[in-house]
Amino acid sequence: MKFTFLGSGTSQGIPIIGCTCKVCTSDDKKDKRLRSSLLVQSKNTTVNIDAGPDFRYQMLRAGVMKMDAIIITHEHMDHTAGLDEVRAFNFIQNKPMEIYATERVQKRLREQYSYIFQNGDYPGVPQVVLKTIDMKTPFTIGDIKFIPIKVMHGQLPVLGFRMGDFTYVTDANYIGETEKNLIKGSKHFVVNALRKKNHHSHFTLDEAIELTKELDVENAYFTHISHQLGLHAEVSKDLPKGMQLAWDELSIE
Repeated sequence: MKFTFLGSGTSQGIPIIGCTCKVCTSDDKKDKRLRSSLLVQSKNTTVNIDAGPDFRYQMLRAGVMKMDAIIITHEHMDHTAGLDEVRAFNFIQNKPMEIYATERVQKRLREQYSYIFQNGDYPGVPQVVLKTIDMKTPFTIGDIKFIPIKVMHGQLPVLGFRMGDFTYVTDANYIGETEKNLIKGSKHFVVNALRKKNHHSHFTLDEAIELTKELDVENAYFTHISHQLGLHAEVSKDLPKGMQLAWDELSIE
């Protein structure tokens, strides 16, 4: 399988509107971060994890011509605000887009996108089919198996996923022991590392590093990064072996 970071930034992205800090004004392309999203591709299947406000540009930049399904980790707008753009895939593929989410998240999507579910026959309205994720039950899309991993984002349950030897967790500040056991043995582990200063609902960089050491994974990639973390080049110099900051368009095969 191939995994591509379509976005590695936090809810505001980098640069932030109106900010003149050294990160937001950096010329390094690794400091330009769209909202967090992951493209998962096998030989026969293409799935996107989350569809935030940058979804359209992310699809164009990555040259994505086919999409079998979209998985939503949770209902925050930086992970859902691009769902209207599935209209393009409806047209190309001549079928509804399958959207995988928990029942709680589905309820919120019906509120956020009431026009989709109330006016489904209106020309130009996105065509979607909601598929329910049970947090305790693995599921398969095409030839890709997804193992849900329940993590906590403050008081909000959020889903991460293990796909073979690759585990992806965004928007978390707590992972229970049972869920940690699902991650152990991964060759590649992705986890959010918002900034260095404590945060009420995200891992800090130090917390992400300690978690990676505890899980004893071979390679770690930190994502959902804010401008407060610092310049990509400077932060990267101090990371332990086997750990690195993710960046937009980074691909792992």
